[in-house]
Amino acid sequence: MAKKFPLHPKHPERICWGCDKYCAADSLLCGNGSGRTEHPMEMLGEDWYKWGDWAREFDSSSGSEKPTDPSADAT
Repeated sequence: MAKKFPLHPKHPERICWGCDKYCAADSLLCGNGSGRTEHPMEMLGEDWYKWGDWAREFDSSSGSEKPTDPSADAT
């Protein structure tokens, strides 16, 4: 199961957001080697989750993704 994706992390510049490992920016474990992936907030601003189709639902009151019900997809 994937980790919850934070809407507004305190220091997004310290973490690579490219996979579920969330490595420190200076210690990438996934083998990317080129550099860290920025958090969408760094590129698009504080309201990044309100624009576009992220294929996820976010709960702005809790600051993270809404939990999804896997049985809702089975039709």
